[in-house]
Amino acid sequence: MTQPTGNSSPIAAVPDPCARSLQEGAGWRLGWDPTALVYPGLVGGDTWAMELTAAELADFCRLVQELAQTMAAMEPMVMAEERLSLEADSDRLYLAAEGFPQAYDLSLIVHHGRRAEGSWPAVAVPGILAAVQRLKLP
Repeated sequence: MTQPTGNSSPIAAVPDPCARSLQEGAGWRLGWDPTALVYPGLVGGDTWAMELTAAELADFCRLVQELAQTMAAMEPMVMAEERLSLEADSDRLYLAAEGFPQAYDLSLIVHHGRRAEGSWPAVAVPGILAAVQRLKLP
């Protein structure tokens, strides 16, 4: 590590929140590449991945957070052994959460173009939620 000399002070590089990024964890991936012309977004699991348009990725991020908030709001209203099934969609994609408010699987269907599907087990969902909250889209 180098030390500043004289009156100069170290300048920390501020990362560009819209820069290319790939976040990964156990059972999930979330990526953003602003230089991609058609599909700058990426979502995936351990054995699959799909590219998303910027609008699809924005919808995914919004809907994942809406499902998480609804699951949390439902927790005090259901018995501990009661499973929930929630759905959220836009004109671009469909998301479903199924399980317990504190541990649920997540499924995704892309409506247009590729008509792709994917899903994540409950153990991957907290990582996806945290990554979505860190992701800064333009």
